Formats: sequence, C-alpha cells, structure tokens
Amino acid sequence: MSDKIVVGITQGDVNGIGYEIILKTFADPAMFEFCIPVVYGSPKVATYHRKVVDSQTNFNVIDSARDAQPDRLNLVNCNDEDVKVDFGMPTQESGNAAFQALERAVKEYRDGMIDVLVTAPINKKTIHSEKFNFPGHTEYIEAQLGQGNKALMILMNSSMRVALATVHDPISKVASILSKDLIKEKLAILNNSLKTDFGIEIPRIAVLALNPHASDDGLIGKEENEIIKPAIDEAVAEKIQCFGPFPADGFFGSGDYRKFDAILAMYHDQGLIPLKALDMDGGVNYTAGLPVVRTSPDHGTAYDIAGKGLASEESMRQAIFAAIDIFRSRSNEEEIHANPLKKLYFDRRDDSDKLKHLDTGKE
Repeated sequence: MSDKIVVGITQGDVNGIGYEIILKTFADPAMFEFCIPVVYGSPKVATYHRKVVDSQTNFNVIDSARDAQPDRLNLVNCNDEDVKVDFGMPTQESGNAAFQALERAVKEYRDGMIDVLVTAPINKKTIHSEKFNFPGHTEYIEAQLGQGNKALMILMNSSMRVALATVHDPISKVASILSKDLIKEKLAILNNSLKTDFGIEIPRIAVLALNPHASDDGLIGKEENEIIKPAIDEAVAEKIQCFGPFPADGFFGSGDYRKFDAILAMYHDQGLIPLKALDMDGGVNYTAGLPVVRTSPDHGTAYDIAGKGLASEESMRQAIFAAIDIFRSRSNEEEIHANPLKKLYFDRRDDSDKLKHLDTGKE
C-alpha cells in the first residue's frame, strides 16, 4: 500500500476549463511523485476534453478511490447519464454533473478513501439546486464536512495570504453583516490555521479597514471605531498578534502586506483584487478551519477560453501542492502533540541542579 497522499479532485463545470487544467497538471510525470490523484467526473467527458485540447494524459478508470493506483491519473465515474459538453455555455446539465462529482468526492472523503480535496471551478448559478442551496463550495463543504466548525476562506499566492471576514455577500450588506464577534471569530480561525496548517509559531495578522482612510477617526463611517478596533483590541488581549485597521489602498500600495503572515479583509474584492493583480495564475483558495483540507484554483470556469487549449494549469498545480503541504503540516502537528514532553522544573528545596518531572518529582 502506498503512503502517498490521495488527492481527490472534482471535475467542476464540464463546459469550462476544469479538465484542461487537470490534464495539463498531470502531463508532468513528476506530479505522481507527490500524490495519488483521483478525479471525480465522467470518463466520456474527460476523453472528449482530452481530444479537444490535444492532451496525451491518460486516465485509469476505477470504481472508487479505494482502487486508485500510484503513478496514474485515476478517474471515478460519477455521472450516470451522458453529459453533453457545450464549451463556454452555462447549462443546468453541466451544473448537475459538477454537483454529482462533488457529492461523490465528499462521500468518499467521509469513508476515508481520500486524504484531501481539490475542487475545479464551478458555475455557482448552474450548480444551484435543492441539494446545493449554497453560495459556493466553501459553504457546502462546511455544511457537509465541517463537524460544527466554521470555515474561513483564505486566498494565497507567492505574495500574501488574504482571509475574508465576509465572502459572497453584496457590498450593500457588508457593513450590516460585520460585527465585533464575527471579526474576532475570523481572527481566531486564521491565527490557528497559520500555526497548525502553515507552521508559523507566532503569526502576525493585518486587519483592513472597511471605509476609506480607515474612516479618518469616524468622519467617514463608524465601523472602524465601533466594530473593527474593539475586535482587534480584544483579540490582542487573547494573545493574537493582529494590527490595524489599515486603509486598504495605502496598505497594499506601500507594500506593507509584506510585513505580515496574513491579512484579514472585510469583503471579497477588497482583498482579492490586489492578490490577483500581483499573481493571478499562482493563486490558491484554501478553506481553513475545517477538519478536511480543501483547496481550489483561484479562478473561475473561464468560459471565454474553454476548449481552446489556452488555460494555465499553474493555479491547479499550486492548489494540489498546497493541499499536500497543509495535510503534512497537520499530521506533523498531531504527531508532536500526541506525545508531548513532560514539564520539568528545578526543585529549589535541595541543592540539586538536576531537572525533575513536574508530575512525579523524579529526575
């Protein structure tokens, strides 16, 4: 039995670039040195994409991840009916196929067949149904695999890590959604993730303001003084090293983001526009705070270039690497805490210079 990490990969929207970036990623044989990949999707659709983009990458069709083979790109068939591929078109059929693949991957994760989950891009509208009544992957996976834990979306690349206080919410509602407790909750999840998932002993977190100029001390809004600053102060009192709130434009423009291990943005575009402007191709979306390790490429279905062979696989490759690294970091953390060293002390009641166990007094 191989000890390589088994990476479950969902096909995403079949009318987008999901299969193209998967095929291109595993065209490099070196990828099989890091993991055993298991794609959840359709062999017929995969074969069609393979022909259209002129890929030489082959699939090993299997019944479940339990049958996955090392050094092969394994594929579990999740679509019972023939799925029509219509490149660049959002259709209900492609949305249903995307959901079937995601549902099967989640089930096999629960059954212990895969170690981590990487999701190819979906169309949030076409996948929407009675079974998928969620704004996106993050919320669905939180409901299915969260075990009561809260998810935190972190977008990351070679330049920065950006977490979001609010995610897929209209700008008109962001201010009303923000609260001191919400920001503290996100800071706590982010701080723990930086320690456990990324191995940063004492993380430094920057918190962005909501209003221009961080409200100029209340002249351009009240959220900084009434919500964000109190949340930061209480988090600091709980030994989370967080700073701010910083005006977003000056923070990114001056390069101050380089001084921190992560950034908490107040809303989606505030944090993701600068991140994607600096490194669009290498971005990774990570769902922190949950028992499952789930990542995805930091881009959408890219309907405009679907089926043309133009898509970059770099974000998918980095998403796979990130999932593997985080899984290993968590495993190392669990191993360290499974057998902690006993606390030692000097017994000042005698003249001995030897350390003694705190619980027994033995040397």
